[in-house]
Amino acid sequence: MPILLFLIDTSASMSQRTHLGTTYLDIAKGAVETFMKLRARDPGSRGDRYMLVSFDEPPYGIKAGWKENHATFMNELKNLQAVGLSTLGQSLRTSFDLLNLNRLVTGIDNYGQGRNPFFLEPSIIITITDGNKLTNNGGVQEELHLPLNSPLPGSELTKEPFRWDQRLFALVLRLPGLMPLETEQLGSVPSDESAITPMCEVTGGRSYCVCTQRMLLQCLESLVQKVQSGVVLNFEKTGPDPAPVGDGIKVKHI
Repeated sequence: MPILLFLIDTSASMSQRTHLGTTYLDIAKGAVETFMKLRARDPGSRGDRYMLVSFDEPPYGIKAGWKENHATFMNELKNLQAVGLSTLGQSLRTSFDLLNLNRLVTGIDNYGQGRNPFFLEPSIIITITDGNKLTNNGGVQEELHLPLNSPLPGSELTKEPFRWDQRLFALVLRLPGLMPLETEQLGSVPSDESAITPMCEVTGGRSYCVCTQRMLLQCLESLVQKVQSGVVLNFEKTGPDPAPVGDGIKVKHI
């Protein structure tokens, strides 16, 4: 039963209009609805749980959490407004804390008892943002910083704010305000150069630099295919290299 959490940028810059006549926030809302329709084609989507988090100050950023139903999710999505700051770091921390809320209770985070790759709670965070400068009440930030302090009990037992079965993807909207003169080139969608990209890669996800409506649909179809169970492992080499065996192995024919 995968968990799909949408983190929507509700900063004031999301009110800018594209050449399509719609705002970035309108495009973000439409992208969420399109993703849900594409995902509904899979029979395994019946057990999906959807959550919605915005860039509002905690705890008001959680629009639809563990207890809200589908109707509440859609209603909160419809009522999102772009009036705040680009508090991406704090909002990401809120999203991870929301996902990790029940892990100690359910026993998925069984510290000191080994790893159970078959006992998972696969989660995907899909962030939709315009990739502008990160801002908070203290000013403009050049880098993405997630607050280290978490209100959840047991959070000090984990170094990272995310778990090995949680992946972060980002749709960075770069649609221009004027109609582009050049024709759209079909192909793979490149990663964006915004601050969220390294965070996506650490969790096993990636970012998408979305420049056209067709690109957005292509990215959504790609994300639907990435909804699957699995974990991300990072291996580190320890110790010296083994001694070379030699030029080859001699085989004696009988």
